[in-house]
Amino acid sequence: MPQDTAPPQTRDAHTVPPADPAAAPVREAFGAAFDWLDTARAERRRAGLVRTLRPRSADSALLDLACNDYLGFARHPEVTRAAAQAAHRWGAGATGSRLVTGSTELHTGLESELAAFCGFEAALVLSSGYAANLAAVTALTGPGTLVASDAGNHASLIDGCRLSRARTTVVPHADPRAVAAALAGHGGRALAVTDGVFSVDGDAAPLPAIAQVCRAHGAGLLVDDAHGLGVLGDGGRGATAAAGLAGDADVVATLTLSKSLGGQGGAVLGPARVIEHLVNTARTFIFDTGLAPAAVGAALAALRLLRREPGRADRVRTVATQLHRRLTAAGLAAVRPDAAVVSVRAPSPDQAVRWAADCREAGLVVGCFRPPSVPDGISRLRLTARADLTDAQIDRAVEVIVATAPRG
Repeated sequence: MPQDTAPPQTRDAHTVPPADPAAAPVREAFGAAFDWLDTARAERRRAGLVRTLRPRSADSALLDLACNDYLGFARHPEVTRAAAQAAHRWGAGATGSRLVTGSTELHTGLESELAAFCGFEAALVLSSGYAANLAAVTALTGPGTLVASDAGNHASLIDGCRLSRARTTVVPHADPRAVAAALAGHGGRALAVTDGVFSVDGDAAPLPAIAQVCRAHGAGLLVDDAHGLGVLGDGGRGATAAAGLAGDADVVATLTLSKSLGGQGGAVLGPARVIEHLVNTARTFIFDTGLAPAAVGAALAALRLLRREPGRADRVRTVATQLHRRLTAAGLAAVRPDAAVVSVRAPSPDQAVRWAADCREAGLVVGCFRPPSVPDGISRLRLTARADLTDAQIDRAVEVIVATAPRG
């Protein structure tokens, strides 16, 4: 019988071979690799910690006190029009990383205006606030560096510390003396890392005192100003500006474009040499696709709108104060807000979930924070004040929250 001289079939490494019925039992056996997920799911259900996605409609009639759109810019005509114009001119996406094709004139314009508004020498725009925090922490630390990280810090700062390979000391919440104790005796590079305004209870960090401690020990200070921009400081310039630290040579700030500016994205602000270092070393900048032009255009329009209407920042703080005062007067355990976030404590995770669900049924959307999202293990409703809330809407929100509060 003549030998078959046909060339052998070639197949690249990603081609899926034809199904083999005999392999079904093997595939079923392989499925056991993820059986542990069923146990984990059952444990979450027992603890009342199941999370679900809840898509919202574009024309929802619900009163929203859960979003982070503090200034009411997400749907502002100037902001949405700028987003559409940027997409039309520059395309739907950035088309590549910032160092390849992903930087546009819009990106550099936003960086220049952000730095000037917030009082820093330079800025760098990234695809999210999470990416900005990872970039700043990892690029400014590394093996041999000591990091003093506040116990209440956002998950993105915590993950940055973990990825940095630095020696991280978690210090008690908002405690400058604890920061001093952590930094004492360390002779090398050191960095204190803190939220400017903490996202769970809405309390502000004692930044002047922490900065003083850092300077006494030759350490840098990194402040996540995600919840301060647009709310604190002169005209909403942020927590670092309010503390008199903006532009200082040993201070770096990160922020997000998705809260007060109503869009998407993040940024790092600081001395020009810090920003140059991030451009060359920060992996979440170098290897990530640049922020979409529409998001950049929206943020630029929102920033300019804030400059024209600085009273929006004052209004946010006024609304937050009103919510806290009225809820406290009704006997609820509301935490005094330093910025836009008002936290109302719940007796348990299950009751927090039920409370939030009852509010929704009554036409009000509120945030619900439970472990492990909260570092102290206390479940809460998380309310966000907005500059565009009317007095009638504030009345309605307080009425619903008080009426649906857990009893006993």
